[in-house]
Amino acid sequence: MNNHPTICVCGAGTMGSGIAQVFAQNGFQVTLFDVNEKMLHTAKARIEKYAPGISAEIKFTSSPVECVADVIVEAIVENAEAKVTLFNKLIAINGPETIFTTNTSSLSVTGLAEKAGVPGRFAGLHFFNPAPVMKLVEIVVTSYLPEERAAFLSNLVTRAGKIPVTCSDSPGFIVNRVARPYYLEALYLLEKNVSDVVSIDKLMEATGFRMGPFKLMDLIGNDVNYSVSCIVHESLGKPARLKPSAIQENKVKEGALGRKTGKGYYEYPVV
Repeated sequence: MNNHPTICVCGAGTMGSGIAQVFAQNGFQVTLFDVNEKMLHTAKARIEKYAPGISAEIKFTSSPVECVADVIVEAIVENAEAKVTLFNKLIAINGPETIFTTNTSSLSVTGLAEKAGVPGRFAGLHFFNPAPVMKLVEIVVTSYLPEERAAFLSNLVTRAGKIPVTCSDSPGFIVNRVARPYYLEALYLLEKNVSDVVSIDKLMEATGFRMGPFKLMDLIGNDVNYSVSCIVHESLGKPARLKPSAIQENKVKEGALGRKTGKGYYEYPVV
């Protein structure tokens, strides 16, 4: 591994483009891949808007054969089969020292590592949305990952200007596990007509939270947030206190996913 490893981010959505921006702004050679050319154009415009000049430092590509780097950061759809399929393609074209990481917020990193077939070179690298702003990155390690590779990833995250926190692979990791009650209790209060969306958000922000639960769910995406709730609930034996909300389930079914669709618990201008 060279002193300044090359980075390939796979997935040019909000999260992927944000991660690419973070590494590029900190001097890394970055490739951003997506099969969808339109997504790449949108990502380039988004990066240029928030970090003028940085998009010129990133190689944008829709060709998977160009996804060769020292570190792969996968940030595609939250679907295990799709992720493993992509990793298998990338493992075939990368060298024996390449480290593969996933930005999954809810899937088992151990399961992905085993299915990808390179468990000793596989870890979670969980950034938070929006990646250029949020300082924390969870480094999710499995029993297969050597300590020196976990240390390498921690150093990589630090050099990218972020704060690394290492945790073992478990449902929801640290942050999403701890955050479940924040979302679920707010949804429970709404379901029981104790209060409304705006009031709950205002109250939580008044107590010191930077963003109320409903605004935060809209930012994350109700589809992503609901998926995490379902996986954590299932993985921990379906405790009643972590039961996913029917209100959020309906939002997902309606396509009211939040900021990215223009409507969630609030309405937003579609960019």
